Amino acid sequence: MWTDALLAYLHFFAIFGTFSLLAAELVLCRPGIRGDALHRLRKLDGAYGGLAALLLVSGLLRLFFGAKGSAFYLGNPVFHAKITLFVAVGLLSIAPTLRFGRWSKAALRTPDEAPDAAAVGAVRRMIHIELTLLALIPLLAVLMARGI
Repeated sequence: MWTDALLAYLHFFAIFGTFSLLAAELVLCRPGIRGDALHRLRKLDGAYGGLAALLLVSGLLRLFFGAKGSAFYLGNPVFHAKITLFVAVGLLSIAPTLRFGRWSKAALRTPDEAPDAAAVGAVRRMIHIELTLLALIPLLAVLMARGI
């Protein structure tokens, strides 16, 4: 019982943290961003990736060591939809991560130069999509927990 409760807590912590850091990225990534803010954005994205990894690991631990057992999850199409959304968010996050790295590196050379506004807008749209998909995952979890 304690194991399941602690795994659930770790998983919830990772969910809230992942969502919060992605929302913080959206706030920080705006036209005109430059210099130190670009470095902070890259570090924030690294923390987001770390919490996403914790989310995956805690989810796998719940899958194999949680109270419901893997048969409950693996036979459920809603679970597969959750995993698909998680993978989609992960794949969508690659482009912004690469951009943040390039922008941060460029800021070392020319701290007063801001990334192209169109490129920033494209990254912001990607983050909006990530946030939307990420917000759907707990809904699917609620449906799954209720036997849907």
